[in-house]
Amino acid sequence: MAFISKFLKVIFILFSVGYLTNIYAVNLNSPIGTWKTIDDVTGQPKSIIRIYANSDQTLSGQVIKLFPKPGEDQNKVCEPCKGSRHNQKIVGMVVLEGMKASGDKWQDGQILDPKNGKTYRCTLRVIENGTRLEVHGYLGIPAFGRTQIWQRV
Repeated sequence: MAFISKFLKVIFILFSVGYLTNIYAVNLNSPIGTWKTIDDVTGQPKSIIRIYANSDQTLSGQVIKLFPKPGEDQNKVCEPCKGSRHNQKIVGMVVLEGMKASGDKWQDGQILDPKNGKTYRCTLRVIENGTRLEVHGYLGIPAFGRTQIWQRV
């Protein structure tokens, strides 16, 4: 009886690990999740962004943490932002909106740079087996933009 009990436990654990691995593998192809943004110049982390799905099949991204430089405030506000975002805390702010799936990337959305308050058109593409996210912001045509690589947390 003890052998059967141990055998069933092993089968259950193997099944659970396999099931969870399959779920995780599917999610690696999606930008949904938590990402660390990296400063282009210093290579240091800047923020943590949580990307989530909306009911209209688009994706949005919200700042959930900042990594302030020494002497900077964790509760920074977006002074240069316009409209309802003006002088609002950056932590909690939705900075990525309207991303729609198109093949292996997401596009037709926009991203806000809280540093300068400007909004850019945006594309996202999951790369490196789901461990990185290529985020391309641009004005006008994509060739005249900037790409950042975010790390999955």
